[in-house]
Amino acid sequence: MLRHAVAGMKPRWGYVDNGSFTMVCTPNQAMPYEITKMKIINIKFLAVLVLLTMLMAPGCNRHYSQEAIQRFASPEDQELAQQYIGYLRNRDFDEITKIADNSIQNENFRDTLLKMAELIPDEPPGSIKLIGANTHINSSQGQTVRNLTFEYEFSDKWILANVATKKTLTSFTIVGIGVLEQANSVEVLNKFRLSGKSPVHYATLLLSGVFVLLTLYAVVVCIRTKMARRKWLWVLFILFGIGKFTINWTTGAWHINPLAIQLLSAGAVAPLYGPWTVVVSVPLGAIVFLTRRKRLGFNNESDNKKG
Repeated sequence: MLRHAVAGMKPRWGYVDNGSFTMVCTPNQAMPYEITKMKIINIKFLAVLVLLTMLMAPGCNRHYSQEAIQRFASPEDQELAQQYIGYLRNRDFDEITKIADNSIQNENFRDTLLKMAELIPDEPPGSIKLIGANTHINSSQGQTVRNLTFEYEFSDKWILANVATKKTLTSFTIVGIGVLEQANSVEVLNKFRLSGKSPVHYATLLLSGVFVLLTLYAVVVCIRTKMARRKWLWVLFILFGIGKFTINWTTGAWHINPLAIQLLSAGAVAPLYGPWTVVVSVPLGAIVFLTRRKRLGFNNESDNKKG
């Protein structure tokens, strides 16, 4: 069970936002069965390779998460944010109140700080890890807003603590502070796993693999199909799926965007320490081309050689 208490803004999973053949044949000779079989195997191998790359590449990036995220927050910024979290842990609310921005202060501000402090165990943390960093610079107004989120490991739970600060030419204030209690680290909670998922999870994952295979097969057939002109338009139409069904692999939350497009009609991405997101789209271009290419007068090059 998760509990949270926030002031000014609500941290969300460690990130708080303030506001990417080889074919051999001779002329007039039908393609041998062995070569056709090899071509099909190559297409399947390519499709599987692309699907594995989509699923594994974000996971490989996680290995370098700490090294990458440290570039977005200087040691001084991290030390300052942890100092304010220390004030919260020690219930030194006066230090927070006097630097808190007027936009987050109200009659319940100190009560909210107390609720957050109660979520933090009275013991030294086993580890402290920076898991979220976001900086927004508004040059026209001369201000910089910086959000930092840390993961604290304790003996029986993990705590996500967020501090958002705003710096202008004349002032420096806290515009957001929050605490989220969790049963495990975000890396473990957001790990991609197949067990214990809903039918929607499994159906989405299955369709993503099928749609990638179908799209790549249609692209190969389109490239080998004889057309008078504008073959590249058909290739583009096939490559991009229409609409997006997106599911958060950790929480199971999903939504549909009918106006979006998706390369290869499927995808998977995981931000730094964030949950996996699997996306599927309708491979409309592939379906239209494969089912209507003969009606449209398109012939496969190997068919022409047979004739």
